[in-house]
Amino acid sequence: MKKILAIALLTLIGTTSTSLAEDGIETRYDNRGDRINARLDQKGENINDRLDNKGDRINDRLDARADRARENGRDKLADRLDNKGDRIEARLDRRGDKIENRLDKKGDRIDKRRDRKGQNIQNRVKRSSRSRR
Repeated sequence: MKKILAIALLTLIGTTSTSLAEDGIETRYDNRGDRINARLDQKGENINDRLDNKGDRINDRLDARADRARENGRDKLADRLDNKGDRIEARLDRRGDKIENRLDKKGDRIDKRRDRKGQNIQNRVKRSSRSRR
């Protein structure tokens, strides 16, 4: 009687601990992937904002020079400066968008990989707990 009770108690404890371990491992991997993804997304947004602001400052500076050139009657120079400022701003915007997209994709890949790894561990724990029964 005592032996059967001990076996039943150990079986109950064993199945409970594996279910708790399954949830803990998967959650840990999932949270870590989410944190890495969020950090890379924020980094991409910061770089993109910084490049956008840099393009705006350069374009504003060239626009001011173009306005002064127009006041002095040098319209072709003013048009050239306007176009140059627009090209620089567009190039920096594209560059910032490209960097942000690359970091977003990288974060998404890491998050998916962490989710898969957590799921694989959870499945392995489930299989091993089923084989113990």
